Amino acid sequence: MRTILILEDNEGLNRGLSVKLEKEGYRIFSAFDADTARGIFGREHIDMVISDISLPHENGLEFGRWVRAESEAYLIYLTALDTELDIVNGYDSGADDYITKPFSVNVLVSKVNALMRRLGGAQKQTVYRCGGLEVYPDEMRVKRDGEELNLSRTEIKLLLCLMEKAEHIVSKESILEKVWGLDGQFVDDNTVTVNISRLKSRLGTDCISNVRGLGYIWTKSVTKA
Repeated sequence: MRTILILEDNEGLNRGLSVKLEKEGYRIFSAFDADTARGIFGREHIDMVISDISLPHENGLEFGRWVRAESEAYLIYLTALDTELDIVNGYDSGADDYITKPFSVNVLVSKVNALMRRLGGAQKQTVYRCGGLEVYPDEMRVKRDGEELNLSRTEIKLLLCLMEKAEHIVSKESILEKVWGLDGQFVDDNTVTVNISRLKSRLGTDCISNVRGLGYIWTKSVTKA
């Protein structure tokens, strides 16, 4: 999956762009200052950086030059600085594109996709959605209302087991086999019950119901994209 680092100190804009680009199939990392962005850049493989120029504590052009010295990641500036000199300085610092505010989000997405096609595009990912809940099985990640949830792999596997069969009963035996790879012979009878209870608590949802003697069911409709 292609990765994008968004460096933008406006929280609303940062989040809005993150949501839009995630729906395009990209993995997004967000930062509100250059120091945080450098930390992310050092830990993760980043294919593209979208950066404001007017940042707290550091000019975005300085960060852009640092990015260009460190990697071949694509660099797009997103800024209110719109004079000819500003634009020239942006490209001179290593930018692949320079977009001035106010801007069209759809145009930005088109520019991102055009650059990413040179790398092979935005590798589409499967995502299950139910209300504000989003589950990304390829990456074993879960979000609720746009916020990452820190669930264990077992909890995510259990969640997927139920969401994949939404509105259908899943037996305890099926859950044990899919989540733990066991047929139930050597597992405590409370294993599924305890983990279901913990998962409901972590998600803060009432979408999981116990059908006495039959198993469990995810009670609401789920979309898969």
